[in-house]
Amino acid sequence: MFEIKKYLQEQRQLVEQAMRRHMLAAEGVFAAHVETMRYSLFVGGKRVRPILCLAAGRCVSGAPDTEELLLPAACALECVHTYSLIHDDLPAMDNDDLRRGQPTCHKKFGEAEAILAGDGLLTYAFELLTSTEFPGPAPELRLRLAAILAKAAGPLGMVGGQFLDIASEEQQIPFELLQTIHRSKTGALITAAVQMGAVGGGADRTQLQALTEYGQAVGLAFQIADDLLDVTASTAQLGKTAGHDAKQGKATYPACLGIEKTRALAAEAADKAVVALAGFDQRAEPLRALARYIVSRTN
Repeated sequence: MFEIKKYLQEQRQLVEQAMRRHMLAAEGVFAAHVETMRYSLFVGGKRVRPILCLAAGRCVSGAPDTEELLLPAACALECVHTYSLIHDDLPAMDNDDLRRGQPTCHKKFGEAEAILAGDGLLTYAFELLTSTEFPGPAPELRLRLAAILAKAAGPLGMVGGQFLDIASEEQQIPFELLQTIHRSKTGALITAAVQMGAVGGGADRTQLQALTEYGQAVGLAFQIADDLLDVTASTAQLGKTAGHDAKQGKATYPACLGIEKTRALAAEAADKAVVALAGFDQRAEPLRALARYIVSRTN
């Protein structure tokens, strides 16, 4: 039986090592700014997006150096994700004091410093993807990876989803709009992580389509599980303020459907993700296990 917790621990360690290798050092005249970036990047995190990227690459490629070539892309994904968390926590956005069990970036360093730390991480992600100083796939594939990440993180993806999320606070919204918010705000970057791994690993059109379907389903499962945990878990378990969605008047699956229906919907999304991998062999087992783990996690 595949040991998902052992796999996640090993892959998280691999990603952490790569991030420390590739991340800017806090030295010289920009030391204070880089230290602010590094604080949020290294304060903790599950590294789900980088791990999905690496797992998708290995799913389509048996080459022994696939993970090594994809590590800068995996790090770029975590930089973009961390930037989004820094900005999400700002007073003008979700106004939260705790992230990954530690003070949020603006609480520790100041609001302006946090905004610039997020800006720095977002732009550095594309340096990681495109600079020949870092290992990676062929130049034409790097261009595709950068385009996938930019689209997922941009105005019709994560940022657009954040806008809709804020605009929908304290409102009754159609269920279809709730789905759009979640697919954009959270699902787009998770889907991009899978697509980037697939493209970097050399997926053909059929494989890329299947893995895109997997990414969309697992991204939805992840956000639904997050909504549930905000209601059912403690602040200590989450590493962020429990019950914050309700306090902010957020549109969530439990608020719209209730807890039991939401649990069923999360399980359905995870099952759909696993079904999308039917055409792959045992190399896809980490992706299958990740889909199941995402809906059973406690933080």
